[in-house]
Amino acid sequence: MAKFSPETAQTIWDLQHQLLEIIDSSSVLELSLFDAFGETEDTIPVLDELQSIAQQSIDRFSRFSSLQIRVANNQPPIPPDIIDVVNRSIQTTEQKIPALKRSIQEITQEWRLS
Repeated sequence: MAKFSPETAQTIWDLQHQLLEIIDSSSVLELSLFDAFGETEDTIPVLDELQSIAQQSIDRFSRFSSLQIRVANNQPPIPPDIIDVVNRSIQTTEQKIPALKRSIQEITQEWRLS
């Protein structure tokens, strides 16, 4: 069985943990917004944005899971194309997470939800 380096494996686990937190936060905020204000012209775009944030996080989480399974099913060494995909996924996710978190914070502040 092929394995990621310990550093890469830890980075993936850390990113997946952050993505799970974003999924949870966006889902909780979506429910809070809906409960407080209902589905109106003003809230529909925000509810859609929160669903999009959760879905983007789910997609990224799933991508990492699929890559981990692909690596586990390969014999050493890990194929270079998979390493390249993993590295690009790590890089783009590390860049995207702050924006997703910021969007959640902005919605929370704008709608005065906690």
